Amino acid sequence: MRGGAASLGVNMSNWTIIICLLALAALLVWLKRGMVARWRAGRRYAARVRREDAIKHILKCEVNSGEATMESLAGHLQIPTDRTAELLESLEDRGLLSLQGGKIRLKNAGRDLGLHLVRAHRLWESYLSEQTGVSEAEWHKRAERQEHLLTPEQTDALAARLGNPTTDPHGDLIPARGQPVAGDRGMVLSAAEPNQPLLVSHVEDEPAAVYSQITAQGIRPGMRGLIVEKLPHRIRFWANGNEHVLAPIVANNISVEPLTDCTGNDLLDEEFLTGLATGQSGRVLGLSAACRGPERRRLLDLGFVPGTEVVAEMKSPGGDPTAYRVRGTLIALRREQAALVRISTPNSIAV
Repeated sequence: MRGGAASLGVNMSNWTIIICLLALAALLVWLKRGMVARWRAGRRYAARVRREDAIKHILKCEVNSGEATMESLAGHLQIPTDRTAELLESLEDRGLLSLQGGKIRLKNAGRDLGLHLVRAHRLWESYLSEQTGVSEAEWHKRAERQEHLLTPEQTDALAARLGNPTTDPHGDLIPARGQPVAGDRGMVLSAAEPNQPLLVSHVEDEPAAVYSQITAQGIRPGMRGLIVEKLPHRIRFWANGNEHVLAPIVANNISVEPLTDCTGNDLLDEEFLTGLATGQSGRVLGLSAACRGPERRRLLDLGFVPGTEVVAEMKSPGGDPTAYRVRGTLIALRREQAALVRISTPNSIAV
């Protein structure tokens, strides 16, 4: 009996080991298959994103009277030219473009896809700027990811939620579904003449290093200004009551359009909240067109509406922020916020 019990115990122990080994093997197979499946899905997604980025680049060249080339695509996608050639062949096989005589031409399906990507990107940037607290430096990067995830139906729903905006926060036109993409508007700031009234119509968000310099200076679409000095190595640009010194390479990422309803002196004489000395008062004329989204709603909620009297009460020891009295309440604003509030003072004439 004892021998039989001992034998049974050994057999049970062996079966336990076998079952554990089988369970471990099954787990390893499941993990391997799951990892492989995720890896393959990731590769398929990356390939689709690269194809769609290529289509968008070709479309943008097309609408701006340019021509996409294998070299421009390779540079834009940061891939070797041999991989670019394979990518173009893949896009041709999918019926998205044609390669005739060395020219890259979008077919209707490719143009429709490019239109959707551009529209989704600009609407998502509008959503981030208008309804979230995401920093301005993040808008473009996040929209670059989201444009590949939104379906046309989801993009339509987003447009409706935003009230069907016509421009994004960078000043680019947002096409309606099925409508063509418009080319870039205006001329680059470095091509404008000094003392000519200008409207900032677009701020290019690539490359990121240049864009960050522009946003750091507070230059946004909707601002009015003029060039006060133009030299080979620098441009002095007056906008919203502040002077901005820009290198030509930075100025080339700012597009402007001529203004015909005011003079250069009118713009130089404009007054903004930043110009109030301590104890001085002014009356709000309105907010700059460059002020939008949560920032605009906050300033309006705080009482910075046309006709409201504002008094500069005190400055912080470092000079920024400044406390303003609005409707009996002290409100602290940073200089870049105060620069968005256009005012008139008792001795000024509103323009």
